[in-house]
Amino acid sequence: MVKYLYGLGLAFLISIIIGPGLIKILYRLKFGQQIREVGPQSHLAKKGTPTMGGVMIITAILVTSLIILPVKGNDQVLWSLFLTLGFGLIGLLDDLIKIVASRSLGLRAWQKIVGQLILSGLVALYIFGDPELMKVLIPFTARTIDLGILMIPFLFVVILGVVNGVNLTDGLDGLAAGVTLVVSLGFAVILILQGNVEMAVFALIVTGACAGFTWFNSHPAQVFMGDTGSFALGGAIAGMAIFAKSEFFLVIIGGIYVIETVAVMLQVAYFKITNGKRLFKMAPIHHHFELSGWDEPKIVARFMILSFVFVVVGLIGYIGFM
Repeated sequence: MVKYLYGLGLAFLISIIIGPGLIKILYRLKFGQQIREVGPQSHLAKKGTPTMGGVMIITAILVTSLIILPVKGNDQVLWSLFLTLGFGLIGLLDDLIKIVASRSLGLRAWQKIVGQLILSGLVALYIFGDPELMKVLIPFTARTIDLGILMIPFLFVVILGVVNGVNLTDGLDGLAAGVTLVVSLGFAVILILQGNVEMAVFALIVTGACAGFTWFNSHPAQVFMGDTGSFALGGAIAGMAIFAKSEFFLVIIGGIYVIETVAVMLQVAYFKITNGKRLFKMAPIHHHFELSGWDEPKIVARFMILSFVFVVVGLIGYIGFM
């Protein structure tokens, strides 16, 4: 129990300590957020707020993991860190390009996809070599399913889905970090129940890092995580789900990510089918509620509450059928 609390607390503490200094550095480097005019007009006031704050999250996760966890010989922690750092690096490059070339939208879509596919492919090959990790738990049953060769494309869908789901959720002050805090806590419980101590500690480290970042990212935000943070957190959550053999639980526990992603897909499809009409006022869906008159803190609070509900449902689907 002490190890669990130590991981969560140390990651939070590291974030709180390095946060002010990192924000000052980002200000000096003029790494300010570029706000697109097509977004909510209220967001224009956020222009210039430092971005790439995801470095804070990644640092807290990496340093705490190296201090607390027996990384050597612990493949699951190593691969989870690989996903976190690897996707974080893609996000970092994307953020840097946006900042250096102020009119750029960052890495091109195909460049992001290639990078994501490479990282996902490496992890998929590792999982394919482990018979135990080939078994995936089915929610609300006591059964597992061995997907065989289908495990490889399945993992591509899981990893890319959650990484881009977290990225789409990152649009309001405290939203992505707050939701991910709840999601990682949910997976920590599952991993504890499975007796997977190291991965449970890793999940709690991510929880602590998110909590520390939220200290600075809550409305009005002093710093944004950027793609650096959202991609890294997506990679971390993917690692937790994979090594808990709970990939299917992502649909439940990560319900907010699913809603955000599906809303964007529906918006695009409806726009094309109806020749320009919109299903929502704006997508991702948190912007729809924002344009409907909800204040940012209210949206974030309600999304976190919903995320907590999804986690509880997911845990019922796991604990109730053990």
